Order: sequence, then C-alpha cells, then structure tokens
Amino acid sequence: MKIATIKDVAKEAGLSTTTISRFLNNHPYISDENREKIKTAMEKLNYVPNSAATQLRSNKSYNIGVIVPRITNPYFSSLIEVIEKELSSTAYRILIMQTHNSKDEEVQLLDMLRQKQIDGIIMCSLENDISLVEDYIQYGPIVVSGNQNIHSELIPIVSTDQQQATYNATRYLIEKGYQKIAYCTGGSYTDTNHGLSRNLGFQTAMKEFHKEIDSGLIYTDIHTIEDGHSVAKQIINLKLENRPDAIFAGSDEVAAGLIETLTENNISIPSDIAIMGYDNQPFASLLKVPLTTISQPIQGIGEQTTGKLMNLINDTENTLKHSDLSLNIIERLST
Repeated sequence: MKIATIKDVAKEAGLSTTTISRFLNNHPYISDENREKIKTAMEKLNYVPNSAATQLRSNKSYNIGVIVPRITNPYFSSLIEVIEKELSSTAYRILIMQTHNSKDEEVQLLDMLRQKQIDGIIMCSLENDISLVEDYIQYGPIVVSGNQNIHSELIPIVSTDQQQATYNATRYLIEKGYQKIAYCTGGSYTDTNHGLSRNLGFQTAMKEFHKEIDSGLIYTDIHTIEDGHSVAKQIINLKLENRPDAIFAGSDEVAAGLIETLTENNISIPSDIAIMGYDNQPFASLLKVPLTTISQPIQGIGEQTTGKLMNLINDTENTLKHSDLSLNIIERLST
C-alpha cells in the first residue's frame, strides 16, 4: 500500500505543495475554503504528516502547555476541553500540566518553555508573582486567565471580575437574612496572590453590611469534595451558637462535600445552613440539595485565552471571538 505524500495531497486538493506546506506549518494566511480542501484530501488519502520533520523545519514543537492546579477539578477539565476544541483546526496540541498549587512545580513547568518543549503556555492559575512569569516570555508567549487583580504590561490576561462576583454572592446571602457566614478559600486568605480577588469581594461585602468576619469560620486551602467533608465535620463539632448559618464554599466541589456530610448529620439545607457554590458545574443542579452557585463563563475564557495565544505564536492580530465573560448567580434550593 502506497503511503501518501505531500505531493499527493496537493494534487487531490488541487492546490500547490507550498500551500499544503503552509497549512502543515499552521500558517495563518490560508483561506477557510483551502483549509477544508486540504483536510478533505488528507482524510481521503489517509495522509499522516511527519511531525518530526515538520518540527525540524519550523523549529516548533507544536505543543501548547496548559497549566492548571488539578485536572480533577471539573472547572479546569471543562476549560481544557474548550481550549482543545479551539486548537482542533490548527497543527497544535496541548500538554496538560498540573502544579498541585506548588510554586516550585509551576517554575518547573515554565522551564519547559525555555527548553523549547512547548511553543507557548496558557496559565489557568497562578502560584508565583506575575513578575516571575514575565521573565519567561523571552522564551515564548504566555497568556494568563482568571484573575482581574493581576496586572502586567507584558503578558495578556483574560480576566473575569471574581471580586465583584464574590461581593455579589456575599451580598446575596446577607440580603437573604443570613447573619453568620463562613468562607472557604483555595488560598491562605492573607496571600496577596492566590484567591485575593474573591477574598476582597467577601471582605468588602461583610464590611459594607456591618457583618463581623469570624476568623474561626475562615477555611483555607480548600479545594475538593473531601475538603468539603472536612469543613462540614468541623462545623458539626462547633457549639450550636457558634455555627454559621451560611457558607460560601468557593467551588461546587467543596459545596458538594458540605451538602453530603451536613445532610447525613441531619443538618437541613438551607433551613439550618445555606450553601453557596462557585463555577456552576453540570452536577450542581443534581445534588441532593440543588446548589445555588456562581456561573463561570468557561466557554468565553477558553476562546479568549486560546485566541490571544495563537495570535502571539503566529504574530498576527486576528479578530478575537466576541466572548461573554460575565459571572452570574444561579439561584437554586441550597440558599
């Protein structure tokens, strides 16, 4: 069986070998019509590009690094799916890289850009100061997403207003009549980077409505369903008068753990304790008590970050998709 070559693809598509080569090297100036012709020809001929040769010619790896804290977090797995879909029409593929909230691990992953193992990075979280990350753009483009309190003149940042969203969520709970609100954060609460936006939103709302922040009801480094179980057990062990009447969980995962353990211990939601999530994951409406949460614009974030990175890689200024980056409260039965 004859193995198809680039010349065979060009003949089948009715295009020049130069155009086929440009397509394989992800050249931006190829019409959508010609792209479709090339894809159809490649599929018909079962043509498989020689990736090693392509990389040598272009001095590119055609790999994009996507840095997340944990792939098991449904928010990040959903975001990666959007990014991967946005890249599906290009020659690029993604490498998923987890920091597990470690600054040192993040630096090791950034070093992959310096070592030319990847051509660019999308950072879906940030453990180190942005100034450290800026040092790496000499090796390739970087785009950061997710936090409007990060500012850089050198790195594009796709941000959502998490401070305002958390303020709105806290205000929502207060206006529903809840007085003693517990707060879960993925950071340390005093950290000037990780989780700062949300912390400021919570603090501002509590101060504005003259509500005391009980330091004993601030739970730090909380990320998973198991963490939600742990926080729920700590709350159950409090004296009745010291328990919160509402909890901002910080994520739907944590909220799921809270709901499971609290209801198993005959604590009614929301009559005894209300629960507010964050992310609006698909399972949020399916929990034992459907979850009130904040809807994150995962589709828009994925589109914007991928588009900005590809513009940098290809040195183009293509018009980005018009993406909705708003955050909204989705009200269900848990509050």
